[in-house]
Amino acid sequence: WFEGEGGWEKPTVSPYEEAMEALSSLITKRSRADKSNKGDRYDLLFDYLKILELDEAINQLNIIHVAGTKGKGSTCTFSESILRNCGFHTGLFTSPHLIDVRERFRLDGEDICEEKFLAYFWWCFDRLKEQTNEDIPMPTYFRFLALLAFKIFVAEQVDVAILEVGLGGRYDATNVVQKPVVCGIASLGYDHMEILGNTLGEIAGEKAGIFKPGVPAFTVPQPREAMSVLEERALQLNVHLQEAPPLDLNLLNGQQLGLHGGARTPTLVLVLRFFVLGSKGLDIVKNSLPVEFIRGLIRANLQGRAQIVPDRCINDESTGDLVFFLDGAHSPESMEMCGRWFSLAIKEDNQQQRLPNNSSSFQDPEQGLQNRTSRKPSTQILLFNCMSVRDPLLLLPRLVHTCASHGVHFQKALFTPNISVYYRVGSSALAPSDPQVDLSWQLSLQKVYENLNRGEKGCDDKEADVTIEGGKEDTEKSLTSYESSKVFPSLQLAIKWLRDNSRLNQSVRFQVLVTGSLHLVGDVLRLIKR
Repeated sequence: WFEGEGGWEKPTVSPYEEAMEALSSLITKRSRADKSNKGDRYDLLFDYLKILELDEAINQLNIIHVAGTKGKGSTCTFSESILRNCGFHTGLFTSPHLIDVRERFRLDGEDICEEKFLAYFWWCFDRLKEQTNEDIPMPTYFRFLALLAFKIFVAEQVDVAILEVGLGGRYDATNVVQKPVVCGIASLGYDHMEILGNTLGEIAGEKAGIFKPGVPAFTVPQPREAMSVLEERALQLNVHLQEAPPLDLNLLNGQQLGLHGGARTPTLVLVLRFFVLGSKGLDIVKNSLPVEFIRGLIRANLQGRAQIVPDRCINDESTGDLVFFLDGAHSPESMEMCGRWFSLAIKEDNQQQRLPNNSSSFQDPEQGLQNRTSRKPSTQILLFNCMSVRDPLLLLPRLVHTCASHGVHFQKALFTPNISVYYRVGSSALAPSDPQVDLSWQLSLQKVYENLNRGEKGCDDKEADVTIEGGKEDTEKSLTSYESSKVFPSLQLAIKWLRDNSRLNQSVRFQVLVTGSLHLVGDVLRLIKR
């Protein structure tokens, strides 16, 4: 409320923010659905489908359903991209979103527009609000989003809908689908163990919960313990489970995948696509890829995964050089992949800076030498946070050791809490600055890093000569500062520190790896894209 000419007035709320307020009301602090609470009344989902008149309609959709620990989002994104490039009208449902909840719902490769989102949102929300009661309460946040996805894809009459499991599989809201065209299990590892189980076998059992009787399924090479569970479950349900072989990157004709992650994910994508497109009569040539497939693989993009964003605030001023390398890795395996990607990406970034500005095919030898030697040196900074349910002793060592093995050493590591809060969506999800914010977790992360850093001491001979600003004001704003790391009470202060030091060192290119949490990645994107 604010004081206006006619007294106290309520601030104007946009229709979209009003929807975000309603959506936020569905976020609860209840534990997630798992076997300990019998799926948290999982059967309610079928009641919701009836209320929304979707119980029969979703069976008419051609659905690709994908679970996994890492790579499931990439699998879905690659799949959608290939199918779209083959001329199909596609729908894609993924999670989480980074900036705007509409990112979760893609139609033909684009986030659903605000107008359509609001129409479908209120159609679903109002009907559920009218017909739910104490016995059938309103669905929780993710369940509502999954139901909304079904409504959107049915109403938009997509040719194929690709669904990424939110968490696990057996009790995930997307698993109400009874007749998918095909199922996929991406790479399995240790994550969400407090919900899915403490062994790979238990985790695999939850993921295999998406298998449906007689529906073919594909997976990538898995640890033996996980694969045996997948095979056993497939046998019980008469599921033809196939393992995707490694992808021969030579089939891309010298072009690069749109998303990093090696050959496993695209291979799973290809067998999924072969199956779907084969049923449509598309002729697949063995040991070669149709041009539509190649186009889909190289054009796929997923915000917050292997994303490179120059800081416009700095670069527009021409007084500094700051580039963010963002990847939402948050498991030990994905940390290693992230470190490998970052190490290769910054070397490519440095090589591009070596290229002369003159596009002429003829280069004077002396001029060429000047261009090569006058390029900016670079320095690498780590900006990190992870959820407290994750073990930094499993995450940070994989990242630091992988980077070090490629000759990459961070000059500074910054630790800061996220801005967004889990219990709100929309603009209200941004937490106000709290001078009394609890930084005990960030201090724990810093301690792990400092112990690691002592073991990894030693830098590349080509490391840039950088003057790191550390005045009185800077020291006060960072709670604990070591030579190689800092803890900041807010992400805004960490970004300010990076920009200030970029301005101070105008002859150096700052390459900042942002990782450990998709929420952190989303918060950084929100700040630097303003």
